[in-house]
Amino acid sequence: MALERNHKIIIGSAGSMLLLFMLLTSIFMYMLFLKQNSEYNELLQKLNSLQTESQSQFSELSESVLETKNGLTSLGLQIGSIDSEINSLKASVSSDFSGVVEDSIKSVVTIKTDLSQGSGFFIADGGYVITNAHVMEGATQAVIITYDGESHSVQKIGENSAMDIILLKINDTNYAPLKLGDSDDVKQGEQVIAIGNPYGLSFSVSQGIVSNIHQAGENGINAYIQIDAALNPGNSGGPLIDVNGKVIGINNFKISDAESLGFALESNYIKEIVNDMFNQLNGKDLI
Repeated sequence: MALERNHKIIIGSAGSMLLLFMLLTSIFMYMLFLKQNSEYNELLQKLNSLQTESQSQFSELSESVLETKNGLTSLGLQIGSIDSEINSLKASVSSDFSGVVEDSIKSVVTIKTDLSQGSGFFIADGGYVITNAHVMEGATQAVIITYDGESHSVQKIGENSAMDIILLKINDTNYAPLKLGDSDDVKQGEQVIAIGNPYGLSFSVSQGIVSNIHQAGENGINAYIQIDAALNPGNSGGPLIDVNGKVIGINNFKISDAESLGFALESNYIKEIVNDMFNQLNGKDLI
């Protein structure tokens, strides 16, 4: 049966409406897609911007942490330097050697043999100890006792009997050496301390002044600092220290039956002798 004209109009209108609906729906979906894509791109840009900003802030934070660390390290060094200067100032102005002694005494040792007792001190890293040769003379057994009370076996490295110097070594390398000063800069009247073990009184300190310089020793060499600080048996081999905590000599001998007449081998000779002994064995200087 043929469709009537009004039926055709209705069907045509319905088809047009359907097409129009589909078209509008497509346009709507396309617009929605564009909007979502735009929002996605915007979000992606924000994420990238946030990532860049975070990386920048992280870099700034890392630099800040590094600067702080370096600052603390520098501050620590400055504090150490200030402490040293304070100790030196106290010693030079008020004759208070307490700070210098506290820094130095841990590097001093007692040397006990089967014949006698003396003193010594760490001269270089690696457990190297220096003392007077006469402290070890004729001994068949010897031990070194450090400030912490530990006993150590002794190895002889070299000896210069003419200058009464012997270089020893222990196996423990954890002890800090004392620093040598320039004995050519030593002046008459400056204050000094001697650290040693007189009559077995371990790690004792005596104070005095430099009475004279470049004095002749028993070997006839003008290589000794004359001091009025008390030296007694057991002080031999111990360090003579200035107000800056540096070794300017090694306590060597005193005039018998005389008061306040002690002598210490000058530090520049110590350095020359020690390096000469070490060089013969190792081909290089020790200090």
